[in-house]
Amino acid sequence: MTTAPLDFDTCYSAVASLDKRFDGQFITAVRSTGIYCRPSCPARTPKPSNCTFYRTSAAAHAAGYRACKRCLPEAVPGSSEWNMREDVAARAMRLITDGTVDREGVTGLASRLGYSERQLGRILTEELGAGPLQLARAQRAQSARQLLVSTPMQASEVAFAAGFASIRQFNDTIGEVFGMTPTELRGRARLSEQPTTRNVRTLDRPRAGAIALKLRTREPFNGVDVLRWLERRAVAGLELVEHGDNGDHDIAYTRTVRLARGAAVMTVRVEAGAVLLTASLEHLDDLPSLISRTRRLFDLDADPLAIDEALARDPRLAPSIAAHPGTRIPGSMGATEMAVRAIVGQQVSVAAARTATERLVATVGEPLPPALDSLGVDTLFPAADALAESAVDVLTGQLARRETVARLARHIAAGSLPLDVSQTRADLTGALEALRGIGPWTSNYLALRLLGSPDVLLTGDSAVRAGAAALGLPSKPTDLADSVAAFAPWRSYLMTHLWRAASLQRKDS
Repeated sequence: MTTAPLDFDTCYSAVASLDKRFDGQFITAVRSTGIYCRPSCPARTPKPSNCTFYRTSAAAHAAGYRACKRCLPEAVPGSSEWNMREDVAARAMRLITDGTVDREGVTGLASRLGYSERQLGRILTEELGAGPLQLARAQRAQSARQLLVSTPMQASEVAFAAGFASIRQFNDTIGEVFGMTPTELRGRARLSEQPTTRNVRTLDRPRAGAIALKLRTREPFNGVDVLRWLERRAVAGLELVEHGDNGDHDIAYTRTVRLARGAAVMTVRVEAGAVLLTASLEHLDDLPSLISRTRRLFDLDADPLAIDEALARDPRLAPSIAAHPGTRIPGSMGATEMAVRAIVGQQVSVAAARTATERLVATVGEPLPPALDSLGVDTLFPAADALAESAVDVLTGQLARRETVARLARHIAAGSLPLDVSQTRADLTGALEALRGIGPWTSNYLALRLLGSPDVLLTGDSAVRAGAAALGLPSKPTDLADSVAAFAPWRSYLMTHLWRAASLQRKDS
């Protein structure tokens, strides 16, 4: 798939009107100044003849531009394109953001995507204006800037946490990209980028060595509903949800996470336009991956204005959109965990699935390393090899379902079933459905939660049908699919509104 070129007139119109909706969607490079900006930069609008538009900051770096010190283009949310698109460039960007190049090099990135290094480099340069090393370098620079301006970490710690191989590489990159030293960059930090705390126990008493970050998103942002979704499914030992004293929106979600190099404990809460993340990690260089997963958990790179505008055109949906603007898709923090939980949750209630998962975690899960302060969570979700051995005996219920969990785990442990953001939806669902016991509901639910696929609609789901009836849409699967076909490619967001409507109906009955 070849990406359509950026339309100059559309981009320049966004720049001239300081349109924040386009921040993160493209970069404006100004030849007369040698800098690149976000579209909403408040500086004087450059002449059209001086502007070049790029899809990524890495392309602007490669062309010799440095970041604007006024508008801080590296501080904006990421592009929603990478979730919308399924071409090689988009899937590569998902992996680069997750730190794949830092962990596995360009060789590992190319292997995951099924291309040679040379082929991949050519594709990315043609599509995005920069090769994989340049894109990874830009990602490291962005991570380093965020850590410098929002944490008290020493510069040497920031360097390695952001994925740099040496202090010298870190200093050189910061100087080239931002035109400042790390110390100068930290000195220009904005107060708005500093994490804040409220009366929530887990955040009022930061863990020793914990890192606190503010992850920005586009507004409107209905992150509280994601927290409530997670709360209904929270598994004891693995997850903990606490409510503060500042109303229904004062919620903190704490959980353990298994990352590439070790474990982590994270706590998140939401505020307008941001997720506040506090994390303790065994290995600091896992931080970029943790940030990437947290962004995907809350769907922070979505384009809520475009989504809400499309859905609100239907008068049956307009009241729900108006009442819950900025609704996001709930993501996941671990592929194996999400796959197992999806199978365990097939055709049972949320409460029954939670109870079964708690039994699995309590029996087969790994204790959290002692170095991490647990704050009410103390267990990592079981590894695939442990699940392969124990799932049939530990889980209760239908034997076929227990065997499906074990079968899935064996394939994951053997490396024959890749479950990561390098997959297309079709590849992921096809590979899953090739396993006995996994059908379209489970495979597409995983596409929603693992990949953030924006156009999933599970018409056979009982809660989806109940929510459709509650909002005045047809509840029969075929009729529902026909009725909402025009909402492509945003039917995943429609489905979250249907799930919410079903939940509210149950509370009222």
